[in-house]
Amino acid sequence: MNISKDTAVTIRLKVSDQQGQLIENGKEPVAYLHGGYGNLLPKVEEALEGQAAGFKAHLDLSAADAFGERDEALVQSIPKTQFPPGVKVGGQLEGRGEDGRTHVFTVIKIKGPEVILDANHPLAGKHLKVSVEVMDVRAATAEEITHGHVHGEHGHHH
Repeated sequence: MNISKDTAVTIRLKVSDQQGQLIENGKEPVAYLHGGYGNLLPKVEEALEGQAAGFKAHLDLSAADAFGERDEALVQSIPKTQFPPGVKVGGQLEGRGEDGRTHVFTVIKIKGPEVILDANHPLAGKHLKVSVEVMDVRAATAEEITHGHVHGEHGHHH
């Protein structure tokens, strides 16, 4: 079977940055629902379209094609008094941005009475090297299509 819209695809995905720093080792297979459901980077999904089990690809993704360019407007400073005790650099929290949407913020710095938060994806601004191998392709179930993700082994568990 070839990869097309509404197929459940199991892949091994190895990802590193331009300096060769490993981000995802690709040892554990992962399953995703193909066809624009937001489960995989669009450029990777595009490369897999029409392929079958056994297909391998190596992609160099620009930051724009990966997790986007960094947006310094997504970095903000909040008084430390608005945080519970024990806030640490690297910690993440969910909150509303100035645009009113929910964002995940990462604490990137604590500077005196201020906590600096960043709502950029941790990989924003990075060019990525992606190696992908297709392990299996099958028709997705109606439930998977309705939910927008693959269920079961290597997929989402409810």
